[in-house]
Amino acid sequence: MKSRNFNTLLSVVALAISLAPAAASAAWPDGKTISIVVPYAPGGTADALARLIAQHLGPKLATSVVVVNKAGASGIIGAQAVAQASPDGLTVLYDATPLSINPHLQRMPFDAEKDLIPVTQVGLTPMLMTVPKNSPYASGQDLMKSAKASPGKLTFGSGGQGTVQYMAPELMNQSFGVSMLHIPYKSGGLAIAATLAGEIDMGFFNLPAISGHVKNGLVKALAITSAHRNPLFPDVPTVAEVIGKPYESYEWNGVFLPRGTPVDIVNRLNAALREVLTTPEIKAKFDSLGSRIVASSPEDFRKYLNAESGRWATTVKAAGIKKE
Repeated sequence: MKSRNFNTLLSVVALAISLAPAAASAAWPDGKTISIVVPYAPGGTADALARLIAQHLGPKLATSVVVVNKAGASGIIGAQAVAQASPDGLTVLYDATPLSINPHLQRMPFDAEKDLIPVTQVGLTPMLMTVPKNSPYASGQDLMKSAKASPGKLTFGSGGQGTVQYMAPELMNQSFGVSMLHIPYKSGGLAIAATLAGEIDMGFFNLPAISGHVKNGLVKALAITSAHRNPLFPDVPTVAEVIGKPYESYEWNGVFLPRGTPVDIVNRLNAALREVLTTPEIKAKFDSLGSRIVASSPEDFRKYLNAESGRWATTVKAAGIKKE
């Protein structure tokens, strides 16, 4: 009898243990604070949008949501911190395009494809091909003609090797068959400052970062990287119009969770974020920045990431860049 009672007790304990994760995820977030890690410095586009989303996400989930900046190494430090965090749904990554580029440029301390779960693609922000206000180039066609006539002479700047500011011009140059000299800076802000000062011939910068300088006449916008012209700059042609070939490039933003996070938490966070992204305030903010809200499913976001990774892998290989 004692043996039977003991076996029954063991069965009850085993059942309780097996149900514990399900019970924990069902209660998520259970009033606990959610930390959104932005792997870039405060003040950038990703940081600003993450903070706006956090303001609306907290009430939606009946808990507090805070943004934590963990900048460094083109986003690798912050992304690694989330990849190695507890998979309880309380540590979230808000990342951008460098996550798709970095693995092709350097050895990574984590595997983004395996160690992070895509939750939703938040949005897409195009970039402007920008030149100093005193630049001799009045159009993108003028710039590309000069680049073709003098290979390696014209310069373009970026915030570093892992940034879309570097890869997007490189993709354009490869598409058009020209070569320009890349000048890396320690940040995108410094690359913009170099363009304002006329230290470089050209730079690709996202709309929120550069549009004010364009409107104030401090720099000239010669093209935009989106598939279609942007309502904020209707007179600026697309890069595809300039080079006469298909071309698109964006800074994307998206949300991730650590590997092992229960599926129901992933789906509930996805649903909450997609509701938040439909609020008038957030839509108006995205429109004012020239960005487009995507609000995708986890599956669609993963497909997008796979395509992005493949595109940048091809671009890096064609440029002859060796992995560090």
